[in-house]
Amino acid sequence: MIIVTGATGALNGFTVEHLLQRIAPSDIGVSVRNPDRAQHLADQGVRVRQGSYDDPDALRHSFADAEQVLLVSSSDVTADVITQHRTAIDAAVEAGAQRILYTSALGTSFNSPYPPLAIHAATEQHLAESGVSWTALRNGFYGDLGDLLGPWQATGTIAKPADGPFSWIDRRDAGEAAAAILTNASSLDGPVNLTLPSPVTLTDFATHAAELSGHPVERIAVEDEEWIAGEVANGVPEAAARFTLTMFQATRSGHFAHPDPTLSRLLGRPPRTISDQLREQMVRTE
Repeated sequence: MIIVTGATGALNGFTVEHLLQRIAPSDIGVSVRNPDRAQHLADQGVRVRQGSYDDPDALRHSFADAEQVLLVSSSDVTADVITQHRTAIDAAVEAGAQRILYTSALGTSFNSPYPPLAIHAATEQHLAESGVSWTALRNGFYGDLGDLLGPWQATGTIAKPADGPFSWIDRRDAGEAAAAILTNASSLDGPVNLTLPSPVTLTDFATHAAELSGHPVERIAVEDEEWIAGEVANGVPEAAARFTLTMFQATRSGHFAHPDPTLSRLLGRPPRTISDQLREQMVRTE
């Protein structure tokens, strides 16, 4: 059985959708904090059990009979995330899982200006010490394009701190790739980079946004402290703004500049481009 955590969220929700296209529902289980939100999966024959990264007993129960467990990285900003991840890994091992997969991030390192990458590095280290086979899905960046680019459709500008090359992938592609790895007879071991064929910059986003909208879109590089001050003036807590700034700083130092063909190979097609993603954002905001 394949057990997937975070299956009511966007990323691993897509993974379960693609697993259902590949294997029988009876071979899939999900471990979720609120089983009521996974009723649509139970209705399709997926095993649904309650589990929380803060409750080892519940995790062991929800991981029972697992051959493979896919762990989504914790999104609880108030928690000791590294401890949560270790708890989940240990529970999967104790439940008898033969392989553990984890949604990590491209550029994972203990020496990065972007704090989440050190958390992923610590988690990967614990996976390597777990005694079972493991795979770290080092996804490129994904999320809300509005947060990344700002209100470019209204302003005609992408006014953000200076950036460097990075990979912005679609969650649907990341979820599909995870399902492919989970159901592949020859599993991928250790870290696996899942990126666009070529990295992009915010200048690339501006170019494609202008082409799609038919209106000029200017990329404006704002000085770091000036950008922080503007965010705070708009009601963003300074700590949150400085956290976001570290992502831009990490792109400048080349942490996310390395392309990899693995995502395209797993999908059997090119991943969705930034133009594809921008086009869908424009449709949603019309």
